Parts: sequence; C-alpha cells; structure tokens
Amino acid sequence: MAQVILDALTKRYRAAGPAAVEELSLTLEPGEFLALLGPSGCGKTTTLRLIAGFERADAGRVTIDGRLVMAAGPAGGVWVPPEQRRVGMVFQDFALFPHLSIEDNVAFGLRGRGRAERIRQVLDLVGLDELRRRYPHELSGGEQQRVALARALAPAPAVMLLDEPFSSLDADLRAQMREDVEKVLRATRTSAIFVTHDQEEAFTLADRVGVLDRGRLEQIGRPEQIYHRPATKFVAEFVGAADFLAGVVTADGILTEVGVVPNPDGQPPGRWVHVMLRPDDVTFEARPDGEAIILHRSFRGSETVYRLGLPSGRELHSSQASSAPFTPGMRVQPSVHPLHVVVFPD
Repeated sequence: MAQVILDALTKRYRAAGPAAVEELSLTLEPGEFLALLGPSGCGKTTTLRLIAGFERADAGRVTIDGRLVMAAGPAGGVWVPPEQRRVGMVFQDFALFPHLSIEDNVAFGLRGRGRAERIRQVLDLVGLDELRRRYPHELSGGEQQRVALARALAPAPAVMLLDEPFSSLDADLRAQMREDVEKVLRATRTSAIFVTHDQEEAFTLADRVGVLDRGRLEQIGRPEQIYHRPATKFVAEFVGAADFLAGVVTADGILTEVGVVPNPDGQPPGRWVHVMLRPDDVTFEARPDGEAIILHRSFRGSETVYRLGLPSGRELHSSQASSAPFTPGMRVQPSVHPLHVVVFPD
C-alpha cells in the first residue's frame, strides 16, 4: 500500500488567479524518498502544506497510510486536522523553541507512557543525546537541524515532510547534513517528501524526483530518467544545462549543423525537430578552418565549460577537462556524441 496518495489536488489562493497546484497526482511508497524539484513559485511548498493539512485544497484527495485525510470538491467533505495526520515536518528555519532545552523541544507534542525513553532514542539516533540539556542558541546550525529532525521523528510519523531543509546552511555543512539526514531516515525506514530547488540535492537524496512547473507535475521518475530522458523541454532546461539544436530527420538519422545523430524514437523522415544536448555530449578539436568559435571559457575546477558559437548563430556548451588548452577566439570543429538522444518536435 502506498504511504501517501495525492489524487488530482488543486489549490488556488485567488478565485480568478492561476492555480498554485493544479490536478497534482502522485504516490509515495513505504520507505521511499521523493524530492519535489522546481523553480520558486512552482507549487512545491504548497503541496507539502496540503499534505500536512496547513492548507485546504479546492479539489482532490489526500490519503496517508491508507487513511483518507482530505477530500475536497463537490464529491467530498473529509477533513482531518494536521495534528491527527501522523505527519512530521522539518522547516527551512528549523522552528525550534528558543526558551526550551533540546530535550524539551523534542518532547513537545509527545504524550503518554514511554515519553522519556522515546526522547532518548531519537536524540541518540541523531547523535545529540549528550547535548540534551542545552538550548538552541548553544548549538551550531547543523546541530539545530538534527534537533528539528529528532522532534519530527519522535511521534513516529507515517511520512516526513522537509521544506528546503538545508538551504540555511553553508555549502560544506549542507553536504554533510544531507548524508546525516538520509542515514537517519533510511535507518528508520521513514517515508519522506522533501522540497528543494537544488537539483544536486534532489539527485543525491531521492529515490524519485518530481519536477513541478506552475503547479503542474511535468515529470516524475528516477534521477537518471529525469536527467537523461526529460519528458518536456522545461524539464530538460531546468535539470542540468541543456542546449537545443535544430535538425531534420533523414533516412540516416537526424541531420544537424554539427553532424548526424541517431533517431531512436523513429521520427518520420522530413520532420523538423530539436535535439537536446548536454555539455558532456559535445566535444571539439582546434582547427583553423573550424566551423565554430569559442565565445567564452568558464573554469570550474574539475572541468572547464566552453560556449561555442555556430555559423547559424546558435550556441552550444561543451564540458572538457580543466587542463584543456583552449581559449576564447579559437576556431574549433565541434562534434556531438549524445549518451541518450532526446528529441522534441519543432
């Protein structure tokens, strides 16, 4: 049984305005890590708030752990308040109580017998049992993050929701916290949905990634599928760098201005299409009679990304070893060798 089911969720903040979330349907499997990825304003946080019960949908249904917690629209009228949904929430700013100790922060909301033992268990799980008497201002940002995680885990939620959980941390700490949070959630087999606009974060942590644009789910799948086989041009452009090269389908493949690429989808001859190319699909060699010119060189440590100008005025990006001896203004001859040929109709 799926841990969370969203069925055609729609939410508008203004009756005449665009939908913040529109007919969104997805499932979260037990123990799965799902990332919602997209630009600001695409509906990621609104989706979490609808699951948690902080917002009411205009239409659609939410089921958590086999229990219908919300049904909106003409056919529905089910509403379970947030505190009864068995949802744990980790916010961007941690939302800890500054006047309470770490122990009391984690205890907040817990009731009944075994309370003290549960607090000890979750603090030990996140490696903070020795700091239980301290207050939030006495902890580092990473330690505060782990307190927020422990507090959310303490009631044994059916699903954990994390809203940009690492965005307030510096780069080095963010990478470490990603590993720590994943380790804890995997160890407890906790199903989780987390929101991010950072594709590296989504690809690192998630079993599946859902890409949102203007409230609609553009694509959902494994990180490798999202990157190598984007379903739409929006996904292709948002997830990783992408260029699009015009081409026409021939009997031998798709003819572009930098050569012929395969036609794996069987596009009919004569059709004009756009071929998606990633920087690592494009290579080149320096030649005085080359058809392209290097417009810009961007050194990135382990690699150098070059922007190439083609005779048509189009541009391509090419990723090369950081030791490559090419400079802006050089004429080069590009060639493409896409790992996965992705084609969009013109």
